[in-house]
Amino acid sequence: MKKLIKKLFKLVFSLITLVLCAAVIAGTVFGIMGYHMYKEAVEQNPVAEKVETIRHMDGFTSYEQLPDIYIDAVISAEDRRFWSHHGIDLMAIGRAVWNDIRTFSFAEGGSTITQQLAKNLYFTQEKKLERKFAEIFAAFELESQNSKEEILELYVNTIYFGSGYYGIYQAAQGYFGKEPSQLDDGEAVMLAGLPNAPSAYSPDSSPELARERMGQVLDCMIDCDKMTREKADLLLSEWR
Repeated sequence: MKKLIKKLFKLVFSLITLVLCAAVIAGTVFGIMGYHMYKEAVEQNPVAEKVETIRHMDGFTSYEQLPDIYIDAVISAEDRRFWSHHGIDLMAIGRAVWNDIRTFSFAEGGSTITQQLAKNLYFTQEKKLERKFAEIFAAFELESQNSKEEILELYVNTIYFGSGYYGIYQAAQGYFGKEPSQLDDGEAVMLAGLPNAPSAYSPDSSPELARERMGQVLDCMIDCDKMTREKADLLLSEWR
C-alpha cells in the first residue's frame, strides 16, 4: 500500500511539474510574440504622437476639469491600486487567473486603467494571450512617459460610454447636456460605471440596469473609503 501511495505521489508530482514547465514555455512564447506586437505598434505610432493627437481632440478634458467624485468613482470601480502600481496590478491578475481557472473561462482580465488605455490606443478587443502581453509592454511605456494624472485623463478621453459617445466630454454633453466639470455627484458616478458595459448600462436605453451599475460603483467607492453608505444610499435614491 505504501509503495502504491508513493507511486501515485510521484505521478502527481510529475504531472504538476510537466504542467508548470508547459506553462513557462507557453508564457515565454506568447511573451515574445506579444513583445513583437507591441514594438511594431509603437514603431508605427509612437506613444508621444498618440498622446498629442488625443490632447488636440475637440472637447479634450484635462485632469483638473474632472470632478473629484468622478475620479474617485473611476479608480474605485476600475483599478483601485491605480496610484501605486506601475502599469500592471499583480494582485488583480492573480485574482483574474484564479477566477478564470475556477469558471473555465477567459472572462476576467485583471487589466489596469493603464492597460485598458494601451489596448484602446493600439490593439483590438480580441482575447488572445499575445495581445495581452503586448498590452502589458505598452502599459509600461505609457507609465514611463506620463504621470498618473496624465494617464487617467487620456483614459477618460478615449473610452466608449455608449450611445455613440467617446470620451467624457461627449458623454457628459450627450447624456446630461453639461460640461464634465458641471456634473453633479450622481451623474459623475453614473458615467464612471458605463465603460464596463456601455451598451448594457446606457441610462437612455436601459435606465434600470444603469441604476444597478451605479449601485455597484458606489459599493466599490465605499470599499475604498471614498464614499459613506449614507451618501451612497442618498445618491441612489435621488437618481431619476
